[in-house]
Amino acid sequence: MKEKWSALMEKEGAKTVVASLLSILIGLLMGCIIVLIVGLTNPALGAGSVWDGIRLVLGGILSTGRDAVGKLTFGFNPTNVGNMLFRATPLILTGLSVAVAFKTGLFNIGAPGQYLMGTAATLIVALSIPTASVPAPIVWLLAFLAGILAGAAWGAIPGMVKALLNINEVLACIMTNWIAANLVTWVFADSIWCNMEENGKTGYIYKTAHNGVETAKWGLDAVFPGSQVNWGIIIAIVLAVVVYVFITKTTIGYELVSCGSNRHAARYAGINDKRNIVLSMAIAGGLSGAAASLYYLSGNTEFFWSTYQSLPAVGFNGIPVALLAASNPVAIIFTGCFMSMLNISGQQLTNLTGYNEYITDVIIAAIVYLSAFSLVIKMLLTGRKKRKTAASGLDSRPAQDGRTEKGGEGA
Repeated sequence: MKEKWSALMEKEGAKTVVASLLSILIGLLMGCIIVLIVGLTNPALGAGSVWDGIRLVLGGILSTGRDAVGKLTFGFNPTNVGNMLFRATPLILTGLSVAVAFKTGLFNIGAPGQYLMGTAATLIVALSIPTASVPAPIVWLLAFLAGILAGAAWGAIPGMVKALLNINEVLACIMTNWIAANLVTWVFADSIWCNMEENGKTGYIYKTAHNGVETAKWGLDAVFPGSQVNWGIIIAIVLAVVVYVFITKTTIGYELVSCGSNRHAARYAGINDKRNIVLSMAIAGGLSGAAASLYYLSGNTEFFWSTYQSLPAVGFNGIPVALLAASNPVAIIFTGCFMSMLNISGQQLTNLTGYNEYITDVIIAAIVYLSAFSLVIKMLLTGRKKRKTAASGLDSRPAQDGRTEKGGEGA
């Protein structure tokens, strides 16, 4: 059994899975420890709240509320599961955005800006084309494609800066993030797309349901009643599979990975490294734009146009999603769902216990932070294996030397 385990751990994929699972467990353990410390040091909470908090951190998505006597109850909660899938949709796509850049040796911290540009393009197209003249499904498709193209164009900018001027893409992405935030604010400020119908909501843009343009549910509302889930999650999963096939099974994908492994060696082999850098960042930007499109085309989400106050967190949350999945596009589907599940658990913790939203945010942030340590754990596992291999080599060397010397004496 031990030998089978050792043979399994020699495989790269197995080490990645084990590292990710260990990271998740460490993160959840740290979250439970924070719940314990806060509960025991706050007289208003106590031991009962601690036990409830730990259970909600570990399985909040299955919480069904409290019974008549005030005890937590658990079971399949279709509303929570559906909302988890809805919130996982943009996380999967921003995770893919970061992962594609990682594969090419780039760090796409510009996903928030690309997300904002995708948001603006999607909403402008969706709300400007009258559905009385153009069928709503066609408007939906045009808006979705506009979001992808806007994100791709914005992502290509730091790619070109990196390829042509050799300026670090992280710096370029940070600048484009804030340019995008202020540009989107300027475009939407006092525009015809502001919500004029509901008092006090002029800081928001109309939902796409206002124009009859929204993502179809096609039966998912019956499976997950009361939730926001729609076919956006299916589209996100399909895109993840497409990205996996593109990266692992196509010539262009091979060239992108080659540039990420060694840009100079790739250039020596005849690969156009500059083109691939720009292409990688454009694809990454397009995926972030798609994340924004699917989120706001749901028909039940509003966009707060005063974006200069902060950048969208979903863009940054794509980084731990990609790290936890070791940039594997298929694994990102599951890590995106895991991160979304933490958000649902955090809401349940706030609503069903005495822990306030600030402590909940700290707990969730600690879990996310520690969950992103999968690469470090993987390196430790790899280093441990190398040390074992080196030790085995040293143990076998004297016997080999002895045979050589004996053979030499016999000669």
